[in-house]
Amino acid sequence: MINTCTKSDIDCAVKTINSEIDTIIKLRDSLNGTLTLALDVMQNSKGRIIITGMGKSGHIGKKIAASLASTGTPSFFVHPAEASHGDLGMITEDDVVIAISNSGESKELADILNYCKRFGIQLIAITKNPESSLGKASDIVLTLPDNGEACPLGLAPTNSTTATLVMGDILTAGLIQRKGFTKADFNKRHPGGKLGSILQRVSDIMHKDSEMPLLDENSNMQKVLLEMTSKRLGCVGFTNQKGELTGMLTDGDLRRCLSPKILEKSAIDLMTKNPKTISKETMASEAVKIMHDKKITNIFIVENKKPIGIIHIHDLLNNGAA
Repeated sequence: MINTCTKSDIDCAVKTINSEIDTIIKLRDSLNGTLTLALDVMQNSKGRIIITGMGKSGHIGKKIAASLASTGTPSFFVHPAEASHGDLGMITEDDVVIAISNSGESKELADILNYCKRFGIQLIAITKNPESSLGKASDIVLTLPDNGEACPLGLAPTNSTTATLVMGDILTAGLIQRKGFTKADFNKRHPGGKLGSILQRVSDIMHKDSEMPLLDENSNMQKVLLEMTSKRLGCVGFTNQKGELTGMLTDGDLRRCLSPKILEKSAIDLMTKNPKTISKETMASEAVKIMHDKKITNIFIVENKKPIGIIHIHDLLNNGAA
């Protein structure tokens, strides 16, 4: 089958993209102090951020809740219909509710709105119509641009859902910045998959204790060869009397200095002094870059100049850090 695209298809695609871009620009230009008020309320909440919405708004709401939860702001989605049949009990007085409705007139939200008013639960609306039932019932209204829909019929949620999604991202990014949420914090919530592998610290996967190929810097070469062979990492690290890492010798180094008199030497005579090291807080992805740039296959992890672990490039690759 030939992969071709007609001019009418391209024209429709470009028109859709341009319409949605125009909507996002209008959203950007309409931002004001209300955003700060919403972020203040969300940041100071003693409970969770509850997202609710019907139809396409609900689908977008689930994504917003997931983004908030994964970035340090406890959040979950409550379906309006389920809320009316018992799930209102999932919402506490310490929570903040964000209700999404493009028109602001979704009848299914009525029970949640009444519940919020009854128990004094702070309510934030995301809608294009501040004068709607939702807008008037809310404590804070985040207004979406009224820019129609990109759909050729002007009916299917397109511009409106894109604007809602972006508003959710704005809130998520704002709270990440306010809370000082870090890559390490992110990693705690994403232990699985490629992202979790990239965000691992070297301390999570390093060889340590008896697995480290380590000797005194004055060790003879026979002992060095035995240590390198037994630990199977292709290198040996050397320490001084204080236990500080002072040098390193790889199997490649041995091949380059191989001679009949090599066994008469000591480690300190042949080792690479002051080798490159990293800290235990180094991300696995950063370690891959360092090793690639330095053209090395092993690197020691040190703390106060003392070796606490070693990592091989294969450890990183096998854990999906590259």
